[in-house]
Amino acid sequence: MEYSKTFTVRWADLDPNVHMRHSAYTDYAAQVRLEFLADHGLPMKRLAELALGPILFREDTRFLKEIGISEAIRVTGELGGLNEDGSRWRIIHTIYKQDGRVAATVTVDGAWLDLRTRKLTVPPAEAVEAMHALQRHESYADIVRTSRPE
Repeated sequence: MEYSKTFTVRWADLDPNVHMRHSAYTDYAAQVRLEFLADHGLPMKRLAELALGPILFREDTRFLKEIGISEAIRVTGELGGLNEDGSRWRIIHTIYKQDGRVAATVTVDGAWLDLRTRKLTVPPAEAVEAMHALQRHESYADIVRTSRPE
């Protein structure tokens, strides 16, 4: 099932050209990721209890259509990839204009951080289950880690 949220573009989201500023696209994508986790049993309070935090390694935004003030936008989140233990993931967001056209895509590659040790970690089962609940994007591919040379 598709996971999406609808937002209304605010005055604060605009740039001097009077269309949505570049960083607002990624802000809406991040909000969808956090709401997805909360809706699947991992609100910020639970993540704090687990001393677990999602982090990003890469964020790629493709801008396709302008978005204006007070426009309703729909932002989806789909799983683009996941590794075997759930410690690495890719999420692909599509941002739709009010008329249904795709305005942008935001792709993020991330992992889980142990907030006590400040090191990457394998998440608990509940986090892995939440990630598996995210609908797979048409381009989904398993993430396979290769060993790094020493």
